[in-house]
Amino acid sequence: MLQTQAHRGLFVGLVTLDLIYLVDRPPTDNEKIVASDYTVAAGGPATNAAVAFSYLGNQAIVLGMLGAHPMIQLILADLQQCGVTLADLAPDRPDSPPVSSIMVTKQTGERAVVSLNAAKTQAIADSIPAHSLQDVAVVLIDGHQMAVGRAIAVQARSQNILIVVDGGSWKPGFETVLPFADYVICSANFQPPNCQSADDVAAYLLQLGIPHVAITQGQQPILYWTAAQAGHIDVPVVNAIDTLGAGDIFHGAFCHAILQEDFREALAIAARVAAQSCQHFGTRRWMEENDEF
Repeated sequence: MLQTQAHRGLFVGLVTLDLIYLVDRPPTDNEKIVASDYTVAAGGPATNAAVAFSYLGNQAIVLGMLGAHPMIQLILADLQQCGVTLADLAPDRPDSPPVSSIMVTKQTGERAVVSLNAAKTQAIADSIPAHSLQDVAVVLIDGHQMAVGRAIAVQARSQNILIVVDGGSWKPGFETVLPFADYVICSANFQPPNCQSADDVAAYLLQLGIPHVAITQGQQPILYWTAAQAGHIDVPVVNAIDTLGAGDIFHGAFCHAILQEDFREALAIAARVAAQSCQHFGTRRWMEENDEF
């Protein structure tokens, strides 16, 4: 996977502070346990996707709500180290950013997460900084800032900028954003109204006029649909150390690859990058300990 040209991407959505612990097992009620490792990083679907996009040789901007609380310095320091720029939707907000506490089970790579999303901290479209889409080649929207996401989608469509939607889970208001998307990549947990199967989800999205749809299923094959065909892509088999953020990294790698490859190949490339990330603890060490990409 060769980088032929650096592109600029805008990643719209959630920004959190992630406290990540590696444990033998999650605690039971009233139990204290000691972690064998830990790490602290900026998090959120759009944020982790931006980090992957930047790592693969591009320029990434996160458009999200951060504010002026002292804790944001930890987020800003991590993003700066990853080469990611933050465009703040509420620079004067005094409240602390959302904090996620995450336990990763050492033997399985599975994670347990306690977090706050952006449901109580929704920005309005008027808060979007001017020139946010200047020289942008691709936009990713994770649905955590829905009004802002829709406004950006409308602008991006008018400028023929590629729009990717991260469908991690269904959120009210997604129906106002999805019709603008060129690519919708969902997890198996994405369930629009009255959808109970992957085929239901695909039919719902294709009926909206979305030309490219994919559903990731963890270690199971990626399912994909276009107006002309449907198929699946096997994902690499790896010894998973930590699955945290793998879907986000997949989306960032897809945004990179789709600017150079066709839909199916971009999905395959994203799967390889995400598989690499699962072999390292946390959401950053796969970049520190890997030079394949």
